[in-house]
Amino acid sequence: MSSPTTEPVVLGADFVRDPHSVYDRLRAEGAVHRAIMPTGLKVWLITSYEEGRALLADPRLSKNMADAGHLFTLHQTDMSRQRDYSHSIQQSMINMDPPDHTRLRGLVGKAFTMRQVNRLRPRIEEIADELLDSLAGRTEFDIVDDYAAPLVSTVISELLGVPEGDRAEFRTTSEILTSDADRDEVNKASNALLTLVSAIVEAKRAEPDDRLLSSLILAADGEDRLTHEEVVSLAVVLFVGGFDTTVNLIGNGTLALLRNPDQLAALRADPSLLPGAVEEFLRFDGSANISHFRRTTAAVPVGDTTIPADEFVFVGLLAANRDAARYPDPDALDVTRSATGHLAFGHGIHHCVGAPLARAESEIAFGRLLNRFPVLNLAIDPEKLTQRPSMLHRGVRSLPVRTDGVEESG
Repeated sequence: MSSPTTEPVVLGADFVRDPHSVYDRLRAEGAVHRAIMPTGLKVWLITSYEEGRALLADPRLSKNMADAGHLFTLHQTDMSRQRDYSHSIQQSMINMDPPDHTRLRGLVGKAFTMRQVNRLRPRIEEIADELLDSLAGRTEFDIVDDYAAPLVSTVISELLGVPEGDRAEFRTTSEILTSDADRDEVNKASNALLTLVSAIVEAKRAEPDDRLLSSLILAADGEDRLTHEEVVSLAVVLFVGGFDTTVNLIGNGTLALLRNPDQLAALRADPSLLPGAVEEFLRFDGSANISHFRRTTAAVPVGDTTIPADEFVFVGLLAANRDAARYPDPDALDVTRSATGHLAFGHGIHHCVGAPLARAESEIAFGRLLNRFPVLNLAIDPEKLTQRPSMLHRGVRSLPVRTDGVEESG
């Protein structure tokens, strides 16, 4: 087996603006590509479903970034663009291998079982209804800023026990951390978020409540012996991961429906399609563009290519989910499709721990929105919508809609 000898494909603004077009071109050329990411990092990019799914669960690909500093130096084309996240974020649960990952995920996973999430549903419904009540009488509002973001921020903040006065800073800094902002801005946001979370953890330690963050702190004081830094890292991961991706899911799914009126009509006609429709939104235009960092600890054969050891590997999640070998007519939105097996939440031991909560929030958000407003149309030319500047996540900055007139038909 061999490695491609062609020059790496340089992924720039077009990859952030319209990754699907880039992926279509790359996937037609093969499943494995050498690439230079918008941050200047040289990586291997996987664009097919079968190979991508296998690599997400391959133990030869490590998530441990604690001792990968030399690889960033080796593969970075421009050191001025290298990110220097805080130690706490670098050593968070998403950047760990077993057994450390197993231990932390076991603790956090208890809060995100279907049973626990179902207990949260009445409160999520209440928050959604309160937000929609505040929009009553308005003929135009923004799905992202006026509905999705405050809904998801409130849910995850209440789950963790984040004081109301700190929630705006949580949202602002988390958005920067998942963007392609410059190095100094990312570092500043990283440090600010860690300082904020550390202070909240200390306050919860002095006066614990019945929220998840206090439970993690109590575990730190008990036999599980979570350290202060581990609690802080977990809180950051849960908020950043639980906020940005779910907001994008609601925004992307709404946009997909508005650009496919026949599918919106089908969902209005049969609300029982909603759980499956959420899976289709995740497949069609999920909130995660690519997987998180992985590095090869040994040479890994992928089809006719061998990826050497000590290389960074990203799986193009959006690309895999539109692979025609897995999903027929993949570029069509179909709310009646069985989209099971999509990779929007990843795969393997690092499958998104908050997936049950994200699904519940989205089902409630879409159901309540469509029930409240019998008419929804885009209030802007879709060509004027802008994507958030992130190679990792996929979501529009804003999504203005109108609730008057007649809903467009397909």
